[in-house]
Amino acid sequence: MAPADVPPIGARIRRARQERGVSLRALAREVGVSASLVSQIETGKSQPSVSTLYAITTVLGISVESLFEQREPVAATGGAAAVTHALAAFAADPARRIGPLVTGGEREVLELDSGVVWERLGHVPGADVDFLLVTYRPGGSSSTSGGLMRHAGTEYGYLISGELVLTLGFDTYTLRPGGAVCFESTTPHRYCNDGEEPAVGVWFVFSDT
Repeated sequence: MAPADVPPIGARIRRARQERGVSLRALAREVGVSASLVSQIETGKSQPSVSTLYAITTVLGISVESLFEQREPVAATGGAAAVTHALAAFAADPARRIGPLVTGGEREVLELDSGVVWERLGHVPGADVDFLLVTYRPGGSSSTSGGLMRHAGTEYGYLISGELVLTLGFDTYTLRPGGAVCFESTTPHRYCNDGEEPAVGVWFVFSDT
């Protein structure tokens, strides 16, 4: 059963920006990207990279977790009963618990730029934690510009399959199946899949701010 897609995150970003009284140009300036790119992200014409997503949420003072939250019902397409059921469940209060059991067909999915996919593995209300199944497709990277990113929190990752290169500060590590990483997310870092097969792993990012 395929995971259930989450509606585009652009609308949530736009809503958070407007609620905080931040102009589109001001947000773009703080993030370090063009106003055109921010506009395309908000209208769903473009997806942010991992680094841009974290930069936007940092400037707006929101969590990445909040971008998974669905506050209004969304019509399911295709008539698939499983998808309809999943979307109905995800339309509940933002403080809802996802779990304790989350099956493959119930996971919410965020498709990001540069070949990265996040699947939400669960959520406990009040916990500012990103618990994700992460896939870096061949050539996928956390930054389209090749730059390093940094954000609040601590992250832990375990690679299940494929190979992933982690640049952490001035050091470079090759993560292979069975390998794990953990570090403060304020350390400049970048993930990249230079291989020919998807790199899939479980990531746990705790935001302590």
